[in-house]
Amino acid sequence: MKHRLYKEQQLNCDIETAWNFFSAANNLSVITPPDMKFTVLTKLKNDEVFEGMIIDYTVSPLLNIPLGWQTEITQVDFQTSFTDFQQKGPYKLWNHFHEFIQNEDGVLIKDTVDYELPLGFLGEIAHKLFVKKKLENIFDFRHEVLEVMFNNKKKAS
Repeated sequence: MKHRLYKEQQLNCDIETAWNFFSAANNLSVITPPDMKFTVLTKLKNDEVFEGMIIDYTVSPLLNIPLGWQTEITQVDFQTSFTDFQQKGPYKLWNHFHEFIQNEDGVLIKDTVDYELPLGFLGEIAHKLFVKKKLENIFDFRHEVLEVMFNNKKKAS
């Protein structure tokens, strides 16, 4: 079964700053919880996102077990949106659409993640028991980090 995670956040910055931060693969580890041990493996000379870009990572989402993950950037509309699609990894489907909307307060960022777990009904049980909550926690962490970085909020204790 396909699932969708949708989040949005207003950032107090200009479009260039938002785009440069989010389109740089190496910044993913900054906005991912440390316990996930998210590591970008691909050595990127130029961290600028482009269609066809392949990025390899390791991540430990469960029980500290490292998993390989490979995404391809399948769509780029400069300073407007980009999409990363899982080529190899823990999901049956992972398609993450990143959108950037400039407004009078800065930039509204929107994330739409369409995903599906492997293993049929067992994947659905895992989704209900812990995967959905884990994804929510990852994006909550990201929200908090971005509030500190872009909106001058103090880090929660």
